[in-house]
Amino acid sequence: MPPPRTRERALRHRLAELRGPEVPAKALDARALAALAANPGCRRRAILDGAGVNKAALAGALGSPSAFGQSQFALVRGNAFEAKVKADGGTELLRLAHEKLDRGSEPPAEARVPDLTAQGPQGRTARTELALREAAGAPGGWTLLDHPMLALDVAGSPAFLEPDAVVVHPDGSWTVVEIKSFPLLDGAADPAKVGAAARQAAVYVLALEQVAARVEPAPRVRHRILLVCPKDFSNLPTASAVDVRKQRAVTARQLARLTRIEEIADALPEGTCFSPDLPAEQLTRAVEAVPAAYAPECLSACELAFHCRDRSRAEGAVTSLGRPVRAELGGLTTVEDVLAAARGEAGDPDDPAVAALRRAAALRAEALGTAAREVAPCP
Repeated sequence: MPPPRTRERALRHRLAELRGPEVPAKALDARALAALAANPGCRRRAILDGAGVNKAALAGALGSPSAFGQSQFALVRGNAFEAKVKADGGTELLRLAHEKLDRGSEPPAEARVPDLTAQGPQGRTARTELALREAAGAPGGWTLLDHPMLALDVAGSPAFLEPDAVVVHPDGSWTVVEIKSFPLLDGAADPAKVGAAARQAAVYVLALEQVAARVEPAPRVRHRILLVCPKDFSNLPTASAVDVRKQRAVTARQLARLTRIEEIADALPEGTCFSPDLPAEQLTRAVEAVPAAYAPECLSACELAFHCRDRSRAEGAVTSLGRPVRAELGGLTTVEDVLAAARGEAGDPDDPAVAALRRAAALRAEALGTAAREVAPCP
């Protein structure tokens, strides 16, 4: 077996070939990683994200452009709000961290804000780890890490993640900070948006835990993150402490189920490439060479969802009806199989799913017969 460094170089070369030699890699962020963890059975998304393929450009080249993504206006508004929150060395952000998470400690009169500048993601990751070690080794004060860089192993390939901020408390513990531009109205926010932020933050918590495990003694990574949002309809920052233990456990379990990227890459035909510059027919063959696990939930999380939905519908796959329906149908994987089983033309009668379908078909036929008799004209 070749040494780890040789295998890593070979994998990077193989992923560059899949992406296209002249196509820059698209970084895998925490939002994409949370979406990938929510659908660990999708090999297509795993290899595309692992290779750094721009899925939005790929979807457009396939003729199924994606409507998924954040508007330019929302990005500008979010960046302006984040700058406001971090102004004056993060004074307001640290005040909120003290108020919502650590009232028993001394108020943050002043804080260390280390310089995390370094060359490349590996350099920034190393600089972030050094700053965290230094802060943990000198307790008693507050430290704010602005846009640190963390690394997380995903299916055998490193993903570099950049949280909005990490706060080191006077007791040496670490907290992830998420800054969002959606409002907290009367102390509450849209549950769907808070849930998405919690899943994203859980990825950062996992990455921080890996850093903490390399520090002696290991600092505590807090399971409550600080969610900072505008207050009501103003631009004034307020915050809420969000417990992400459930999201962290689910994400860790799902990431562990991901097939290793090199296994997926090795199973692809020689010469496979996902460059959007290729002819549509060749690109379609390359994408279809990797199995997908489409579900309606993909529409809000993946740029290729429209393409995969069209293919799923064309094949009559029951997954297009949703994961709960798919789970109820057992070994029946297509709509045609389901209808044949309901009509008694196929399927094992002892299969609970087949028996339930035939019973439902009989009840439907009985109900339609009764309705027809009731509306029939009198002789």
